[in-house]
Amino acid sequence: MVLKAKKAVSQQVGIAETYTDAYGNEQVIAREIKEKLLQILGDSNDKQAPVPPVKVFRQGEQTVVPLAGQGEYHWAFSYEKGGMIEGQITGGTKLVLPDNLPLGYHQLTLMQNNQQWSCRLIIAPLCCYEPEPLEQGKRWWGVTIQLYTLRSQNNWGIGDFGDLKVLVEQIARRGGAFVGLNPLHSLYPADPEAASPYSPSSRNWLNIVYIDVNQVDDFHQSVSAQQWWQEEETQRTLSAARANRWVDYDVVTTLKLTALRLSFQHFNHRSQLDPHIIAFQQFVKDGGKSLEQQATYDVLQAYLNHQGENFIDWLHWPEGYRDVQGAAVSAFRLKHADDIAFYSWLQWLAHEQLAECFAHSKQLGMPIGLYRDLAVGVARGGVDTWHDRQTYCLEASIGAPPDALGPMGQNWQLTPMSPQQLQRYGYQPFIDVIRSNMAHSGALRIDHVMALLRLWWIPHSEPAVNGAYVFYPVDDLLAVLALESQRQRCLVIGEDLGTVPDEIVGKLHDSKIYSYKVLFFEKDKQNRFRAPEDYPRRSMATITTHDLATLRGYWQGVDLTLGKDLGLYPSPEILQEQIKAREKAKQGLLDALHAHGLLPQRVGRNASLTTMSAQLNRGVQRYLADSNSALLGLQIEDWLDMATPVNVPGTGRGEYPNWRRKLSRTLDSVFDDRYLERLIRDIDLRRGESMPRPANKRKKKSESQ
Repeated sequence: MVLKAKKAVSQQVGIAETYTDAYGNEQVIAREIKEKLLQILGDSNDKQAPVPPVKVFRQGEQTVVPLAGQGEYHWAFSYEKGGMIEGQITGGTKLVLPDNLPLGYHQLTLMQNNQQWSCRLIIAPLCCYEPEPLEQGKRWWGVTIQLYTLRSQNNWGIGDFGDLKVLVEQIARRGGAFVGLNPLHSLYPADPEAASPYSPSSRNWLNIVYIDVNQVDDFHQSVSAQQWWQEEETQRTLSAARANRWVDYDVVTTLKLTALRLSFQHFNHRSQLDPHIIAFQQFVKDGGKSLEQQATYDVLQAYLNHQGENFIDWLHWPEGYRDVQGAAVSAFRLKHADDIAFYSWLQWLAHEQLAECFAHSKQLGMPIGLYRDLAVGVARGGVDTWHDRQTYCLEASIGAPPDALGPMGQNWQLTPMSPQQLQRYGYQPFIDVIRSNMAHSGALRIDHVMALLRLWWIPHSEPAVNGAYVFYPVDDLLAVLALESQRQRCLVIGEDLGTVPDEIVGKLHDSKIYSYKVLFFEKDKQNRFRAPEDYPRRSMATITTHDLATLRGYWQGVDLTLGKDLGLYPSPEILQEQIKAREKAKQGLLDALHAHGLLPQRVGRNASLTTMSAQLNRGVQRYLADSNSALLGLQIEDWLDMATPVNVPGTGRGEYPNWRRKLSRTLDSVFDDRYLERLIRDIDLRRGESMPRPANKRKKKSESQ
């Protein structure tokens, strides 16, 4: 499947005229669609300015800034870490700055008469950070987990940062290098059932439902909190939430907010010299306007819901509250200052607990520790669009053009950033998002990394098929990503599944951004699976993802049955094609496992007659453990041989309980399993070898099992 936009990357920002669809046909973008998108994009460039708002250079490049305008200008160049040089120059010439400028964000200012113009100069490294052991051929493994799915005897019906700390300890003890997480972005405390981590309110702040209340000192010290905790109704509700097979977000959020409000009352009685008070005050200061708007949004939405007005987002609020800078919001903020402080405190708790998990992982010797996940966009009516109206294009959403899996295209209901506005603001919104998500992590997975080059924009009121590719300044964004990656020593993994434009493949490689290789997709048209030794070194290999079936679900066709029951296939014929394709893929995988000596002889060779078993499960995990990929991420669901998916793409509330399915066992019982212990030891030993062993040696070993 290849979708190739016919737009030169050198143009950097624009709208594709045509593209090649999934069936090899060239599609022309309708003129009216292009006109709508052009109107949405607008023109934010100041054509009168003698310098652009931002200019990006790679380390070692000559820093030359072309100047427009006429007459004499005074210029001043301010270094990020202090110091300045200045001079005079004539418009229409080129300003040549000193060689070997330090990496970072610098400022060039031009002045003429009473006017002045600013240009942010970014000097970026050539590539993203890569740990030296990986460069030398080491191969690390870890687990990937949707945090909310974790079960334990201590959590409150949802996996939390306390569970994460325990999981980190268990994986570190067994030689694992990391624990990979779903996006931890802030969602909607006043609308807990809006639970998709990939449709966040803000990508700059955290989901407070992951706070482990048990770790909050003020919860234990508060008399009123402990009285509430001991009530029979509280314990009954909590026990039911823990026992539930699915996360009940309404119940969990109510429990946690009740406990934390009581805890916050105790926190407010601490001395102003208390280290906790000082740390919180510094957090609020550092968070600035962004944190204030996040907390204000959460309080305002809760307030409106309490009034009986169940508004789903700010676009449906009373008009006065839609303007984040307006008088109504300012008055509300003054009146509800205590509540805003409470929600700011919740963000502080979440950040403190996440930071502690990461620090603990490093203390235990995990080379990566935590790796976080960055969603491709934000919901249309969330905090980010309310707070930063200029950067986001509310009249469009992003998705994908038609293909075999989505004949009518896909609309993800996420709001795109304007490429022009990103440049106008010196890429600061992008910098903020990257920086906040690299915090407390050793690696960052970027969902739909092709968004650095282009996104499929769909004007509102149009079906997903009536969209077009809008281009982004890919070279500049990759440079910023490299700078932040090196500064925070954070590896970058680009989720490059599906349709990957040729234009970006080399750029990702040169930037040392790791590719994302999913076993189910690593096969050719004849269903011959990529051999382990042929996986690219600079990649992360995984069996499946949160959007796909589990290993058992894949083998049993659980995802296909669900799709049929949920009406996701336009016709019975398409479903039958999918079933036939799955059987052929299963046979190809079974053949590959036998060819590499990863299955005992008693495991059959006919995929249609072979059921999922412990031997087959182990063989698949061994197959990827032997891969040449520097990183291997395995889902705990597959260790537990679970069949049901955590998410069924294309479904919403009331169709399938997406983002709610928990693990089948508690953390304690997972790692008490002797079979699983042997499997993990096997994986760790295989990953410790610098290169996969020859297939004939593996075969002799497996036949004796």
